[in-house]
Amino acid sequence: MNEEVKNEILAVRETGATNMLDVRTVREIARQLAFDELADFLSDRKNHQAYCKFILAGK
Repeated sequence: MNEEVKNEILAVRETGATNMLDVRTVREIARQLAFDELADFLSDRKNHQAYCKFILAGK
């Protein structure tokens, strides 16, 4: 996961629009906000574990 994806995750979190563990909704919000890197990252299920680890542990 690159820094751009991390920054986009944090920006989505700041909106307060969804539970961050709802990956599908986070991906939809990323698309609405034109966060293409995050939307593409979350489109691949193999990245969901790394995403959840970042959300839960900040790593």
